[in-house]
Amino acid sequence: MTPKELSEKARQLVAGGAVLLDVRTPEEFRQGHPEQALNIPVQELPRRLAEVGAPGTKVVVYCASGGRSAMAAQLLRGGGYPDVFDLKSVTYW
Repeated sequence: MTPKELSEKARQLVAGGAVLLDVRTPEEFRQGHPEQALNIPVQELPRRLAEVGAPGTKVVVYCASGGRSAMAAQLLRGGGYPDVFDLKSVTYW
């Protein structure tokens, strides 16, 4: 998908009720993020899954460049969130 297609799909999912999850550090998050984003750094995600929502919640995940969001997507799927969309980079929002 192109960045434009990623952006359109992510915005459509969030508008439909998906959680927008930022897995960057709190410092990166403070430097700028979409208004509705929830920040849970990827290294904290395994113990904070409940904050994302009930298992089965739709999630759109991103980081700075795509590496951490790919790891987070795997963690989420393994934790009972099968409907995860990896936006990759916050710049695509």
